Amino acid sequence: MLMTDIIGRKRDGHKLSREEISFFVEGYAKGEIPDYQASALLMAILLRGMDSEETLQLTMAMMHSGETIDLSSVSGVKADKHSTGGVGDKTSLVLCPMVAAQGVKIAKISGRGLGHTGGTIDKLESFPGFTTGISEETFLQNVNEVGIAIAGQTADLVPADKKLYALRDVTGTVPSIPLIVSSIMSKKLAAGADVIVLDVKQGSGTFMKSFEQAKELAEALTMVGRLAGKKTVAVITDMDEPLGNAVGNALEVREAIEVLKGEKQGELLELCLTLGACMLTEAGLAADDGEAREKLMAGIADGSALKKLAEFVSAQEGDSSAVYDLSKLPKAPVPYEVIYNNNGYVNRISADEVGLTVLQLGGGRVTKESSIDLSVGVVLKKKVGDEVRAGESLATVHASCEEKAGEAAERLLACYSISPESCEKPPFIKAIVR
Repeated sequence: MLMTDIIGRKRDGHKLSREEISFFVEGYAKGEIPDYQASALLMAILLRGMDSEETLQLTMAMMHSGETIDLSSVSGVKADKHSTGGVGDKTSLVLCPMVAAQGVKIAKISGRGLGHTGGTIDKLESFPGFTTGISEETFLQNVNEVGIAIAGQTADLVPADKKLYALRDVTGTVPSIPLIVSSIMSKKLAAGADVIVLDVKQGSGTFMKSFEQAKELAEALTMVGRLAGKKTVAVITDMDEPLGNAVGNALEVREAIEVLKGEKQGELLELCLTLGACMLTEAGLAADDGEAREKLMAGIADGSALKKLAEFVSAQEGDSSAVYDLSKLPKAPVPYEVIYNNNGYVNRISADEVGLTVLQLGGGRVTKESSIDLSVGVVLKKKVGDEVRAGESLATVHASCEEKAGEAAERLLACYSISPESCEKPPFIKAIVR
């Protein structure tokens, strides 16, 4: 089999066979196929597309390019969650304890962030001592006994995706639905969960700008999951403004804990209830959405969800007392208010620009080698639809020094669009795709 023939067939719009797809994935993962040929095929896939069978075969070939996690020793229903990314996305910190407190086992492989802010792993490292570098034995034990384990992706888990993802990033082939689906689902399937729930973001703060794009991606993701024998649901949610109020690692952890304590309402809680209800109903632990939501809210009310977070942090060597004493989380030395000098209503917040503001403060990575300041970030006091009176603060910047605080405040002010008339806030949950 020749790589040039495979490239030519996809270039001309033909369907690739399972054998051709496996030949490409295996050969590229082993270093037998050069970058220039892989790049040519990726571009052909972007331009010509793949049908559902090809996308499934690409996903499975990538999944089998390395090790997989066997969760058969773990009792009960195992679930996993993935978000396509956004600004202020601390969902896993709330969702995982809420669901685990109701008896669903969470086995999650997560990554570090590259860009606006840290990923889930970076946020969790706001807890002193917390580690995701745990052995597979400890991972399985924690899933079984604690109900949650979140570990970093190892070099042996879906190695083909690591190589292809890096190549797509520099060849203009990122926005291809089959390539996005195979990248996400190969890792989810390799992690071994029974139920997969996907949070597909749509809006200015993510790469799926339109609802039509997000819906196409959500349908493709759930299709591949179902064909692979997994109970899979996707929820399309708004990312035209940051999720919740906090953007920045330790600040997002603080907000997540406030939600788990029952002190904070809003779209973050609503998102976690929606995703959590999907998990419980798919796992057979609730008859319908209403019952599932009641159980999840009961776990907040009786403290079991917060207790589960503390147990999870402790099991991965973190200081669980920080769950109850927020002063133990990293804290930036300079708080700085962003004052607006007119009356009006917030009609838009540029999520992308808010993220870049936090990146400028040191709260994200420019390269994989960059270090993150876990303490810095912003807390938005006004969101879309809110009234603003002259002299009120739109947000608080948390910075390492006065100079950075002032620069961030100026940039953050430009993220807001404020008009004399109030506007209608769009629905946060756009659709649920099963």
